[in-house]
Amino acid sequence: MRPLFQTFLLFIVFTLVACSSKPQSESPPQSRADTAGSEFETIILYENLKNPWGMAWLPDDRLLVTERSGEILVFEDDKFSGIKLSGVPEVFAKGQGGLLDIKLHPNYAKNGWLYLAYAKPMPGGATTALMRAKLQGNQLVEKTDIFTATPVLSADYHFGSRIAFDNENYLFLVVGERGTKPKVQQLDNDHGKIHRIFDDGRVPDDNPFANQEGARKSIWSYGHRNPQGMAYDAESNRLWAVEHGPKGGDELNLIEKGKNYGWPSITYGIDYDGSIISDKTEMPGMEQPVKYWNPSIAPCGMALVTSDKYPAWRGNLLIGALAHRHVARVELEKGKFASEEKLLADIGRVRHIAQSPDGFIYVLTEGPGQLIKLVSKQ
Repeated sequence: MRPLFQTFLLFIVFTLVACSSKPQSESPPQSRADTAGSEFETIILYENLKNPWGMAWLPDDRLLVTERSGEILVFEDDKFSGIKLSGVPEVFAKGQGGLLDIKLHPNYAKNGWLYLAYAKPMPGGATTALMRAKLQGNQLVEKTDIFTATPVLSADYHFGSRIAFDNENYLFLVVGERGTKPKVQQLDNDHGKIHRIFDDGRVPDDNPFANQEGARKSIWSYGHRNPQGMAYDAESNRLWAVEHGPKGGDELNLIEKGKNYGWPSITYGIDYDGSIISDKTEMPGMEQPVKYWNPSIAPCGMALVTSDKYPAWRGNLLIGALAHRHVARVELEKGKFASEEKLLADIGRVRHIAQSPDGFIYVLTEGPGQLIKLVSKQ
C-alpha cells in the first residue's frame, strides 16, 4: 500500500503545480472564432501605389482609390485601368496632408453625389475640408466644399478625415486635433471633433450643441486626438472610430451623441519624449475606450464585416495597423470588446480596409503600396 500511496501523493502534487503555474492572461484573449473561418488567400491586385488612403466602389463595380498626393485611380475588374480622375481639388500634400478619404452617398445611384475629405491649402496653413462632387465620365464636376474646419492652422499633421453615413443618411466627418491640445476640450473650434451634418453641409437642429452659444453646431462628439478610422454598424445603429494615441493609448471608441472622449485630459499614453501628458486615465464625464492598445499599433482605416463570405468574421471590426503592419480583427459582444486576432502580419503599413459591394475585403497598404484582396478558403 505504501508505494501506491506515494504514487497518489506525487500525482496530487504534480497536478497542483501544473495548475498553479498556468500563466494568467495579461493580453487580450485570442479569437474564439472557428480557426478554419480565418483561413483566407491573400491576392495582391496592384503594387505601384505610393500613399493610398481611401477607396469606394461605383455602381458599375469600378473601384476608386485615392492617393494622398492628389490622385484618384480607377480600377476595373480588380485591375488598374490606367485612368485617373480629373477635376480633383488642389490639396495640401505636405506631412500627413493631402487627398484623403472618399465616400459615395448611400443613394448615389439616384443622386450621383460622392464626397472627398482632404487637407485644403489656405492662407496661414491648411485645414480639413469636405467636398461634394459628381462624376461626369472620368471628371469631377459640380464641386462644392460643404465643410471647412476652422481655425486654419500651420501644422501639417492630424487631419483626421474619415467619412461615414448612418441609416438616416446623416454624414459624419472626423477632424483631427492638429496638435492643439487645449482646444480639443473647447467647443468653439472644429479640431479634435467628430462632426454630424446633412449630406449638403447643413447642420441638423438636433445636434448636441446646436443651441449652445459659442459652440460649433456641427460637433457630434469631442475630446478626440486623431481618429483615422470610422465604421458605421447599420444593424445596431452604432458608430465606431479608432484614433491614434501618442506613445501608447491608441483607442477604439463607440461614438455617441455629445460625449467627451477625454483627450488630452485623460490618456493611456505618454508623449513621444517620455513626458507625462496627463496622470489620469479616468475622469467623471469622460468616456472610456472600448479597447486601447499599449504599445501603439497606430490604427487607421477600418471596416465592419457584414459579408457571408467570411462566416467567422461577421460582425467583427477589421482595423489597419500602420506601426505594427498588420490587420487587427476585433471581435465584439454587445458593443464590448471580446477578443483580438492579428492578420496579415508584416504586410505593410495598413492604411485602409473596406468591404466591396459583393462582399470581399480589400486592404490598402503603403511601404509597399499595395491593393490587396482577401478571399476566404471556407
